[in-house]
Amino acid sequence: MTRATRLDELAAVIGAVQRDHPTRVAIDGVDGSGKTTLADELVEPLRRAGREVIRASVDGFHNPRAVRYARGRESPEGYFLDSFDCAAVRRELLEPLGPSGDRRYRAAVFDYRVDRPVDTPVRLAAANAVLVFDGVFLQRPELEGLWDLTVWVDVPFEITVARAVARDAARGGTDAAAVRSQYDRRYVPGQRLYMSQCRPHERADIVFGNANLERPVMQLRVQR
Repeated sequence: MTRATRLDELAAVIGAVQRDHPTRVAIDGVDGSGKTTLADELVEPLRRAGREVIRASVDGFHNPRAVRYARGRESPEGYFLDSFDCAAVRRELLEPLGPSGDRRYRAAVFDYRVDRPVDTPVRLAAANAVLVFDGVFLQRPELEGLWDLTVWVDVPFEITVARAVARDAARGGTDAAAVRSQYDRRYVPGQRLYMSQCRPHERADIVFGNANLERPVMQLRVQR
């Protein structure tokens, strides 16, 4: 099945989820799995189906640099436990869009590139909106029960690390060995901690196999 057809299929599954509040969708996966691109690709088919789409990312909810690296810049535990402000994700986004919320949300609170908070506007979501939220570690216990649908973007580490090295080179990076070392020491072990403790592959409603970008596969664990 082609990617375009598979995307339409996934968007149809998401669109079929009906709640009395906005549908909160987690696009979860390791770095380099293609979760951000997948989330972006879902926007248009969902809009064609008549749904307002709120597009947000865990990258807008980083902790300050001093918190992120308190255990050391190469610490896998620091990457897993300290990278993101899950309380802010709950408070500013997931709970307002949930069954007891007022639908007034903020899509980001922190800019990690300049290491400071951002004053993003409060917006009002339509009752039938869909939040498409991508990121790592989205099935952590702190966020449990706040997603209406979870998608695990499944790609083996040998592919995701190669993609990350290529991505860094495309952005002007020159030291592929340093990038690979960073993944080997911090990011991959941190993701393995997440996978062993939270079992995201097993718990996700949908597993989206994205190793072959042109012909992804999908396993559904929800009723259409």
